[in-house]
Amino acid sequence: MANYRSPGVYVEEISTLPPSIAEVESAVPAFVGYTSIATNLVTNDLANVPTPINSMSDYVQFFGGPDVEDPANITIDIDEKQSGGKTTGYSAVITPDLTQMSTHILYHAVKHYFANGGTRCYITSVGKYANAIALADLEAGFDAVGAIDGPTILLCPEAIHLGASFASLNQYMADQAASLTDRFAIIDTLAPTIPKTAGSITTDVATAINGVNPSGKAPFALQYAAVYYPYLETIYNYAFNFDALTISTYKINGATPAPADPKAGATMLSLKTTASSLYNFILAKFQQLHITLPPSAAIAGVYCGVDQKIGVWKAPANISLSDVVKANVTVARIDQDLLNVNDQTGKSVNAILNSPGFGTVVMGARTLDGNDNEWRYINVRRFFITVEQSIKNSMGMFVFEPNTSATWVKVQAMVENYLFLKWRDGALAGAKPEQAFFVNIGLGSTMTSVDILEGRLIIQIGMAVARPAEFIIMQFEQMMQTS
Repeated sequence: MANYRSPGVYVEEISTLPPSIAEVESAVPAFVGYTSIATNLVTNDLANVPTPINSMSDYVQFFGGPDVEDPANITIDIDEKQSGGKTTGYSAVITPDLTQMSTHILYHAVKHYFANGGTRCYITSVGKYANAIALADLEAGFDAVGAIDGPTILLCPEAIHLGASFASLNQYMADQAASLTDRFAIIDTLAPTIPKTAGSITTDVATAINGVNPSGKAPFALQYAAVYYPYLETIYNYAFNFDALTISTYKINGATPAPADPKAGATMLSLKTTASSLYNFILAKFQQLHITLPPSAAIAGVYCGVDQKIGVWKAPANISLSDVVKANVTVARIDQDLLNVNDQTGKSVNAILNSPGFGTVVMGARTLDGNDNEWRYINVRRFFITVEQSIKNSMGMFVFEPNTSATWVKVQAMVENYLFLKWRDGALAGAKPEQAFFVNIGLGSTMTSVDILEGRLIIQIGMAVARPAEFIIMQFEQMMQTS
């Protein structure tokens, strides 16, 4: 109470409610990769700077567009159908040289992220399209991401082009997530084997799962990362300068005419005015060439969408992906059994399935730590990250407060109120709050007199997190007629 020195009427407002906990954002991905530009105010001032964006238009403003493909990396073979000397139609074979397509896919990946529910995210540009993808560049980008608060999801779609260094970057991401304990890594596999063969899926995922292991830096790395398989054929097209493309061969009714038709070797720009119907035909065919992307960006979008609509405690699975034609490998039931828990490593890979009538569906929600009963589910790990960071940030107000029962009561009430709201939302299991969580604090409970003398305030929190019903088992019994 204030020490009043003169007579009068004074009003004091007394707070009766405990302080509240402001929840941190649970889904803020950080993309690391190569971009066309990295400019805000002056050229290249965003290089290696984690930059928040809220939309694809923000990305284009700061980081430019996609890498434009070399026209030499695509062949266009035309066969004109004629009858009675008149053109009746065309057939076309358009073949991109996939081995020569650009490895810089960040633009398309971010586009896929926003299409699948993505919201605010960070982009860290580690180089331009002229640069080859290098482990040192990407690690430097993640170092920049690790130096800031805010990102809660780590991913690097372009890591699939690292070759022998691919596993090293995956470990780097998982180590950062586990050592900081405030983020989660989404990891891709190397390109799937097409067509699928016996044992090819096991081989496809081996580098990804074998490349992430507990380490001295991060003994719990497996529970802070998840792997998804296979890749996704998207609705996006390669970024060619279409008018600069040329016709490679031109036949009429399956045969090369003599003399050669002048349209052989012609550019699309010239066909615009001299053969517009052929130009439009080729354009329509060209738009059927789809880019195949690793799934990490789309999955990050799913995390954001689920967190926004329901909550971070909901498993990000059984969800159809947007802007996807199909998964580029059909994962059968027996394949999914092997992916769910590897019988040799105990690690899990989340399958993406082509489901008739439902589209392309994410059908897995496990961390790499598939054998750990506590941390095998992504939503459990991410929910704990969110709760831990939210409470940690809110506890800052009690630093240098008296370490007495009055402070303990405030802390306990603040945390219990927060967890009660989580229980009411369905994040915690239990018919009653006391079955869903507990909060202990106090002398003789969580602290000794020595703890208090040394300035330690210790709080113990337990939560019964709701876990997904991964296996739905139905039992039927038929009653036989009795005489």
